[in-house]
Amino acid sequence: MSVSTEIIRLPEPVQAILSRLRDAGYSAYAVGGCVRDSLLGKTPHDWDICTAARPEEMRPLFAGWHVVETGLQHGTLTVVIDHIPYEVTAYRLDGLYTDHRHPDSVSFVRDVREDLRRRDFTVNAMAYAPEEGLIDLFGGREDLQKRLIRCVGEPEERFREDTLRILRALRFAACYDFAIEDGTAAAARAMACDVRRVAGERIRAEMTKLLCGNAAGRILRDFSGVITAVFPELAPMVGFDQHTPWHRHDVWEHTVRAVEAIAPEEALRWTMLLHDSGKPEAFFLDTEGIGHAHGHQKRSAAIAEVLFDRMHFDTRTRDRALLLIEKHDIDMRPDERLLMRQLNRYGEEAVRDLIAVHCADRKARGTELPGEADRWAEGMTAALDALLARQPCYTLASLAVNGKDLITAGFRPGPGLGQTLQALLERVMDGELTNDRETLLGAARSGLMALNDQDTN
Repeated sequence: MSVSTEIIRLPEPVQAILSRLRDAGYSAYAVGGCVRDSLLGKTPHDWDICTAARPEEMRPLFAGWHVVETGLQHGTLTVVIDHIPYEVTAYRLDGLYTDHRHPDSVSFVRDVREDLRRRDFTVNAMAYAPEEGLIDLFGGREDLQKRLIRCVGEPEERFREDTLRILRALRFAACYDFAIEDGTAAAARAMACDVRRVAGERIRAEMTKLLCGNAAGRILRDFSGVITAVFPELAPMVGFDQHTPWHRHDVWEHTVRAVEAIAPEEALRWTMLLHDSGKPEAFFLDTEGIGHAHGHQKRSAAIAEVLFDRMHFDTRTRDRALLLIEKHDIDMRPDERLLMRQLNRYGEEAVRDLIAVHCADRKARGTELPGEADRWAEGMTAALDALLARQPCYTLASLAVNGKDLITAGFRPGPGLGQTLQALLERVMDGELTNDRETLLGAARSGLMALNDQDTN
């Protein structure tokens, strides 16, 4: 067993749980991601504990503590201290993985070494206790120093057990800016199609973390074959020449650069990954050999909708990304009337998102001078901020009159009320009318009289 005296600062609740188990004669350690992140100098999000105690032995030890029996069949209970959950799991061996995702059964063991051997990657297969230091059987500490993701044991076996580990390898590499060890990378590429058997929401979770990682672009480039095996709809993008002076790169490289160029936020990163996915299908060459992809925005949105539904996206993220994908190429200029119309159609959040999407798209083309897209985005944002500072009227809710006002003024209830209000809003947005009650009612009456004259004629 490889043991070091490296010191990891454990939170007091973790120390308390370890002490309770060890004082009762059971070995216990902090394990997995919390150890990895601590060695990297990062603050762990969660602290997991493994122990020689079995579930029936753990329960009496924590009598009087706030305990939630979250997964006793797999040897896990959760101790809650100060509203923070800490999972405590018995050392175990996993049985067969017939569904390539979860073990059919588990058996409990007393030796931490047996438990660590079943884990996915070396950097996640380390344990720590203050009394013993770091337990590292598989070179996880060295792999952290080398910035390397490597499977524990044979990669093919680890990936056959749980095919989602293929995407997890890419996700860890993207988030920590690590390389993937050659054998692990080869197995991931060879077995990538198997990931499609995993539940869509699990694919979404791993892929979202990958896309938002610091090294997302490098992983998307180096493992395009894995990504397109998981999402076959994206395969036509790889190497697809756009044959246009407006783009220096093929569709996939443009896409990767667009992902890199936007903030690492879920809806925005998915938008850039998918915004041009419909280009190969919509593509044609004109008589001069220039490439065009008219209507690719809607085709891209249709592809995205299929993927989002398959991955069970929440409605808000799904709808937000679909809007941005379909509208990513609309006309955007610091023109007040145009901005008013866009605020009316899409709302402030979407307009700000569209500025970011346009900026990333422009940067990814590779045909503009450095900083040009950023200067454009700054100008657009300044124009939008200046417009909003004046509290303009661009929604029916902010119009100075409503349906009750029109009825009081003599209008008949019915669909015509909505049409009249919309017409008034359009004229306010165009600057033809000021947004005050008397002006709007006067304009509405004039419109009604004109309509009555037409009916008479």
